[in-house]
Amino acid sequence: MKFPYGNADFYKIITEDYVYIDRTDKIQWIEKAGGTLLFLRPRRFGKSLLLSMLENYYDVAKAQQFEKLFGHLAIGPNPTEKHNQYLILKWNFSMVQTYGDITEIRNALHDHLNGGLQDFATRYQSLLSEPIEINRDNAISSLMSALTSAQTTPYKIYLLIDEYDNFANEVLMAGESNSQERYHSLIEGEGMLKTVFKA
Repeated sequence: MKFPYGNADFYKIITEDYVYIDRTDKIQWIEKAGGTLLFLRPRRFGKSLLLSMLENYYDVAKAQQFEKLFGHLAIGPNPTEKHNQYLILKWNFSMVQTYGDITEIRNALHDHLNGGLQDFATRYQSLLSEPIEINRDNAISSLMSALTSAQTTPYKIYLLIDEYDNFANEVLMAGESNSQERYHSLIEGEGMLKTVFKA
């Protein structure tokens, strides 16, 4: 029996026969809950693994693997109509550098968002009739390009954001004399992160 301590990769856990506590019965509840969901749970509660499970469940690119991944789980015999019906875009804000001046942090955020968008463009290249233009200096522009490109497909984008609060907390708690200023510039008002969430 293999335990996946510290492993939040649903695909790896299932395909490499790690112990998995089945929470797929919650998918129907999640779909009924609405379009924008926020999971507030303590650290090490399994939020990242839940997002990874949802990624594998909804990803159109993994439709051929549905039975392998979910056939033996609670949702397998009776999947919802939405399974494997989305283009998945994911970001993990714990991966964004939060030290340095405002310009360095903003650039790190652009780089992370653009990296996720580049992965998205590569994964769904065969489905997208319009290329996604990645603007290194403006991830919002890159996101708008991805949204426009996705509209040429029959699929919608399912956005998964892990550690959504990590970036803001790290910027605010950095202990530097200008932490408040950096936080306000990046998160509040018309800060970049707020603009991302509005888009």
